Order: sequence, then C-alpha cells, then structure tokens
Amino acid sequence: MSPQTEQQGVTLAEDAASLPHANAATSKLSPARPLSPEQNALLKEILSFCSDHLDDQSALLVIEGAAGTGKSVVLNAIFNAIQTRARSRNPADPLSGTRNALLVNHPEMLKLYRNIAVKIPALKKADFERPTTFINRLHKSDSRADIVLVDEAHLLLTRPDRYNHFKQQNHLEEILELARVVIIVFDPLQVLKFKSHWSTTMLDEFRKGRPTKTLHLTTQFRVGSGPAVRHWLDALAEGRILPRPHDPKFDLRVYDDCAQLYEDLQARNRDVGLCRLLSTYDYPYRLDGEDHFIEEGRFRLRWDRSKPEEKLPWAERPDTIDEVGSVYTIQGFDLNYAGVILGPSLSYDPATDSIRVDPSRYEDSAAFQGRDGIAAPEKAKERVILNALNVLLTRGMKGIYLYAHDPALRKRLLNA
Repeated sequence: MSPQTEQQGVTLAEDAASLPHANAATSKLSPARPLSPEQNALLKEILSFCSDHLDDQSALLVIEGAAGTGKSVVLNAIFNAIQTRARSRNPADPLSGTRNALLVNHPEMLKLYRNIAVKIPALKKADFERPTTFINRLHKSDSRADIVLVDEAHLLLTRPDRYNHFKQQNHLEEILELARVVIIVFDPLQVLKFKSHWSTTMLDEFRKGRPTKTLHLTTQFRVGSGPAVRHWLDALAEGRILPRPHDPKFDLRVYDDCAQLYEDLQARNRDVGLCRLLSTYDYPYRLDGEDHFIEEGRFRLRWDRSKPEEKLPWAERPDTIDEVGSVYTIQGFDLNYAGVILGPSLSYDPATDSIRVDPSRYEDSAAFQGRDGIAAPEKAKERVILNALNVLLTRGMKGIYLYAHDPALRKRLLNA
C-alpha cells in the first residue's frame, strides 16, 4: 500500500465514523467500508481496465452478481478511487484529469450516493446523475466523458420515455457513445418494467465490436444466513416452495396474521433499527397526494408517501416504519429485518405445488407499458412480478418475516 493510499484509508475511516446511523444504508454503501478479498480483486481489475482503455473510443466492463453480493458497495469504492486519482493532478497517472460520472436510474439510490459524497473528499454531489440528465447534458454541450459507472444498469431505459425527457432509443447505447470507458452493474433478475426490459442476450449485443470484459461477484452479504436459507429464498422468488430451513443466524418466519408480523417488526426496529415492511405491488396506489392503504385482516397501513424533496432515502427515514415500502423505494438498499407481504398476484397452485402468478392482479400497470418488441409479453409480465419478488426477498440481513394474502399460499408456507 502506497503512503498516499494509506493516508486516504485513514481519512476515509474517519469519514465513515462520522457518517450518521452506523446501521444506515449511508454507512453500508460508503467507500470507507472495508472490501472483501473478492471485491478488492475486482476493484484492481477495473482500475487496470480503465487505464488500458482510456484511449479507446468505447470500452465496456460488466459487473454481474445477484442481489446482496455488494455490487453497489464495490462500485462506489471504485468510483472513489477513480475520482481520487482524477483530481490528484499527477501527470504520471493516466487517470489524472479525467472527467467521470456515476449514474443510477433510481431516485432513492441517487439520494444515497449524493449524501455519501458530502463526507468523502474526492467525491462531489455533481459527480452523480440520472442517466437521462447525463445524456442530455453532454449532447447539449457536445462533449464526452472519460469513465462512466452505471449502478443498477438493469434499470436503464430500452425505449424512448418522453415523459422523462429521453427521446433516444436506449440509455446504454447513448452512454457508450458519450464515454470512452463504461462500467455497469447488471442483474437480469432485477428488471422491473417493460420500458427497461433487459436480458443477457440484449446486453451481449453491446459487447460486440468494442473491448469488453465481464467480472462476477458471488459472495452473499445481504442475507446473513447459510446457503440453505438463501436457496429457499431463491426458490421462492422463482415460485417454488421448498421445506423451510432452520438457521440460528437468520430469523425466517411465516405469519398467519399480518398485524402480528408488523408488531414483531416494530419491536425489532426498536431493538436494532433499519427494519421496514414491504409489499408486492398488489394494492391500489396513485400519485394523487392522498394516502393509500394496504389492508389484510386487522392490519391496515399506508403505502410509502412520495417525497421527492426529502434528502434521506426512504429506507433511512425513521418515520417510514409506519409505511409499507414498494420495490421502487427499497431496491438497492439493505435492511436488518424485512417484513414482506405477498399480495393478491401471488397464489398457491396445488396441482404444481408452486406459486401461481396472476399479472391481472398486479397494480403496477405502468410496469407493463411499452410492450412493443417484447416476445411473449404475458410470460414477460410474470417474469417482472417474480423479479420484483426477488428484490423484496433479498433485503433483510438478519431476518425475513413473510405473510401471504392468499389463504392457500399462506397455509402452504406455514406448513412448508
């Protein structure tokens, strides 16, 4: 370790200690967090890739990994290392003076990155943007960036979205035209909308004709359990119901009463913090300024309120223990305990002993807009719903509490 790197590590450690809420997502995503050996090796490979391809017109590096493998953590550490060198004014360093950005098409994650940047010397809030903002800004100024990192690249648009001022065809295509090196984090099992309908095959098309590399993260950090629990949750996210495992290091519960689940989750939140209730998008919700509620028996709680002006992301706001979060407010975030309501779009099929997916009961109609060019759209709808379930089931690090709206599914999970 060089003296400069060692000094930077001390500074970052001090900054991490000063970040609010040791349990908060801000702390967990800080580039001050120590990286695992796998993450450190990936960071070094990516820095070498950047140095090797800065003179190319367009190079692409893909980081793949399931939810909870620390993709965002390592990406922010990489970006901090790049920006530290970019702003070092060292003429011997090929990264010195480079113009770089980190993009994420997720407003809650953007808040998180910008909150972290306040405490990290090499980072600035302006370094972090939404993809459309970045694309439109560089087109307007007729300029290019050197290195662009994209978190949650499976959320990049794959068709025009004029409502959000994106007039071109594909976010990634535009970003590759506007940067010499592009580094993306990609997980096809987290695609949630038809207008961001990615697949591995589609991504492969962007690898053609340019220098490219794919790196993988495999170590699971979010679900703090053994492989049996992770295997059970992975299977459930695919609609399969396996015998429920027991792991003393992970609190996995199934409830017959949603109100009791919520009471237990509130107790955990008082004990350790960062516990939130989540649901599949199966209950009515509109952006009309009114509260909309999820009701299950004696349980009644409002959906998360839209607060774009709020600086803290939803997962970190203390008041959100009194709300139910959706996949859009929680994607990318860690929780200590997650309560998850499996809503009406998910029911039990006794013929196959599995979960039946009914897209007609899914209330997120916007997720299925823009079906042109999508093969087998009904199957694609089912895939989107299962992807959303996968996101919800992989939030809790210490425990997952489950409740199913469908009585037959609830009974089957209780007796698993």
